[in-house]
Amino acid sequence: MQLEILSVGPFEANCYLITGDGNQTLVLDPGAEPERVADYLSAHHLTVAAYALTHGHADHVCALAELARRFPAEVWLHPADAAWAFGPGNQIPGFYAVPSRPATPLRELTAAQAPQISGLTIEALETPGHSPGGVALYLPAEHTCFTGDTLFKGSVGRTDLPGGDSRALAQSLRRLAELPDGALLYPGHGPASTLGAEKKSNYFLINGLG
Repeated sequence: MQLEILSVGPFEANCYLITGDGNQTLVLDPGAEPERVADYLSAHHLTVAAYALTHGHADHVCALAELARRFPAEVWLHPADAAWAFGPGNQIPGFYAVPSRPATPLRELTAAQAPQISGLTIEALETPGHSPGGVALYLPAEHTCFTGDTLFKGSVGRTDLPGGDSRALAQSLRRLAELPDGALLYPGHGPASTLGAEKKSNYFLINGLG
């Protein structure tokens, strides 16, 4: 696996470019700056095999339609977030407009199915709480998990936004805690960590598991 991390937009969301064999690339959470993401894809001769969204909030979605127009590929999003992600309620005035719906096919990202990239095995872990359709993507062979806004280094996702649910988030944290302690965690914002480190130092995770 080759991995590129682009921090994009005013909320500095992490857009991940996850590349397997033959330069087949999964674009995860393209939240802003589509020109910058497109320039990287073109400069490195990467082929977009699919787009995936850990959840539907505007700061993780707003570059999707433009990128899918330039590099057509199917889009994976949990149906619980697909129901509102491209509607008028999903905007952050002054920062993010309502995300445009991509013209490419929309696939259901659930525990039963996830995008598959040549050379990589990807598992979807349903992690609601920050949003109803939150999903983490786990690559077992690479001991790597992309946690979206569910689990951060030193913190967890907020649950006071529409559709947030603190009990669901606690259950999702317990689900992530079942991964190997050595698993690398790449969150929706901020730096990477490991599950073992978060179990020792992340107050919210420790409290949730206690």
